[in-house]
Amino acid sequence: MVISLIAIGLISILGQVVLIRELNVAFYGVELIYLLALGIWLLWTAAGAVIGRRNHFPSPGQVAVLFILFGISLPVDVMFIRSSRLIFGGVPGAYLPIILQFTIVVVSLLPAGLLSGLLFQWAAKTYMKDGRTLALAYAIESAGGFIGGFVSTLLILWGIRNFSAVLVCSLVSVITPLFLLKGVRGVLVRSSVILLSCVILLLLWNTSLLDRRMTMLNHPNLVESSDSPYGRISVTRLHNQIPVFENDALAFETEGTESEYFCHLTALQHPNPKDVLILGGGIEGLVREMLKYTPRRIDYIELNPVLFQLTIQHLPDDIRNSLGNPKVRIVFADPRRYLKESGSYDLILVGMPQPSSGQTNRFYTREFFEQCRVKLKPGGILGLRLHTAENLWTVPLARRNTSIYRALQSVFPATLFLPGSTNVVTASDVPLPESPEIMFRRLQNRQPSTRLISKSYIEYLFTNDRYYKIRDLLHHEHAPANTDIRPVCYPYAIIIWLSQFYPRIALLDPFFVIDRGFLKSSWVWLSGIGFIIFLLVIRVQPALKRIILVAAAGFTGMVLETILLLYYQVTHGVLYQDIGILMMSFMAGLAAGAMAIHKKMSDSMEHRPFKRLYGAFLLIGFCFLCAYTGITLTMGNSLGLAPISFLLGASGFAVGGIFAYASIHKVEDRIKVISPLYAADLIGGCVGCLLGSLIFIPLAGMDVTAWGLFLVAALLLILV
Repeated sequence: MVISLIAIGLISILGQVVLIRELNVAFYGVELIYLLALGIWLLWTAAGAVIGRRNHFPSPGQVAVLFILFGISLPVDVMFIRSSRLIFGGVPGAYLPIILQFTIVVVSLLPAGLLSGLLFQWAAKTYMKDGRTLALAYAIESAGGFIGGFVSTLLILWGIRNFSAVLVCSLVSVITPLFLLKGVRGVLVRSSVILLSCVILLLLWNTSLLDRRMTMLNHPNLVESSDSPYGRISVTRLHNQIPVFENDALAFETEGTESEYFCHLTALQHPNPKDVLILGGGIEGLVREMLKYTPRRIDYIELNPVLFQLTIQHLPDDIRNSLGNPKVRIVFADPRRYLKESGSYDLILVGMPQPSSGQTNRFYTREFFEQCRVKLKPGGILGLRLHTAENLWTVPLARRNTSIYRALQSVFPATLFLPGSTNVVTASDVPLPESPEIMFRRLQNRQPSTRLISKSYIEYLFTNDRYYKIRDLLHHEHAPANTDIRPVCYPYAIIIWLSQFYPRIALLDPFFVIDRGFLKSSWVWLSGIGFIIFLLVIRVQPALKRIILVAAAGFTGMVLETILLLYYQVTHGVLYQDIGILMMSFMAGLAAGAMAIHKKMSDSMEHRPFKRLYGAFLLIGFCFLCAYTGITLTMGNSLGLAPISFLLGASGFAVGGIFAYASIHKVEDRIKVISPLYAADLIGGCVGCLLGSLIFIPLAGMDVTAWGLFLVAALLLILV
């Protein structure tokens, strides 16, 4: 059963990763769906952990059948997800009704999630028949999760397609029964395993063809497609136009004028841009347009090398030739990392995706703008673009843009906002043009070839009513500045997306509670007192006390993990291999914590009252972790890969240790606590994932959330 438990952890983590990546593509990279999918996966796994007969001890053959069903369910789920828009009659490029979207997420994760929880319940029961503990079973399963995270990271680093990863996970699940049934009769199961293994290997041999056919369900004009660490890239062709999609959302197309619009309206504000830095967007045409100003050098920083390599061979000749110009230096790096060691520039163009997620918000914060200001020469200009409706801004859209504009104003003394369907926002340490005459003259002197930008168009931008109305709105709208530790754009992006389905949601202000001081009101204190009373009441009920302790530990660990991962993301960049290492550190901590507490508390030589102290020590350690994280965030200290990995490992150690403590301390029948404790751990993690990512961190900030976790961990000492 040791191999079975390791396999359960491996296929659960790997299966979770590949299915959520597919859902991320199916719903155009909307991060809310991604987070909901993670929460729903944990809920289904918790449901799988509690179903079944309470005193049922499954045979190895029954456990083997579950492994086979899990292996079959994964590729079927992927096929369902990729064809879901066609099944439900979706319009290409449009969202399905939100109820249908949630239905697809729930249905697609049901088989694998339910089987994952049921597998652990049955395997743990079988493993514990000979007197072993749940803590040890949990530690072994967590070690398998560590391996699953490592495998998923390697597959991404090696450029393996997501569908290939699905089949690898299915193959591992299907062949595990061969180890499980050693010395046990099971001719039918063995025959099924051999047959299914051959089928999966055959599918692996033809993965490219199958993957292309499934991708063409949503992109009939597909030229090429590939998975990258940041999403699925699909290149299509319609006559001479090359549209490029990232996570099935249009990233750019080669016959539009947005690159010209953004580049020229920014460059014409500078008297003579010689040294230029372009952060993303070079393959859209920003480099081509900037070369029309005969700069001395252009440094183009591309975050996603897969996107660049996949699209460059299909780009029009003028864009491709511009990228090969001797004046252009292409660097594959995270823009924020590059800025730490770069030289100085006359012009910095931010061509990164819009601030609609935690991943992209980091390029629109006060800290990022401070990095850019340090790298600008005297009189240098920073330019960025924001997509909006041209004539009507909803309340959340206005406040999102204001939060970015406030962050920019807090760093630069001069700012300019030119509104349109694509808003061009510039900032500098010297006054910027407030009328069209200066830009007229520079356009006439330089005479770049343009399709849209002309003297009349520039005059229109500065003199139409929209220009004055937006300027007044930005000065009077109420919204805090967007920062790394308080990502203001993120909750507004969620509201903007949801308001497409429920327009009344656009009237909500997520910062109303925070900014009006409601968190200091009496109802908050009453809630805290009520929570303390609740803990004191359940303290005398051992079964419920164990469940709440494990659930709260799972909640605290998940929120702390989210804070640390997000902080690493905003300070060091979204490098998937680093994030994979960080997640593996947490899983390794889970396994080590459960193993260590199991070993200590299983020692019959120790007195029982002394064993109670292990729970207190773990919670005190949790308090120190949360306090240290809060201090680090408040002081703005940057932590590298090793320190963040250590903190995640320590957090995992505390969660795993508390689970082991609750499963051993004063437990008479250890078989009966398998389902409730494992389900409580998963449900706590689910709630922590959703509330931490969608509410606590966006509204209160990472630092305040960390201090809130400190209080939660301290109050949990009541239950020890």
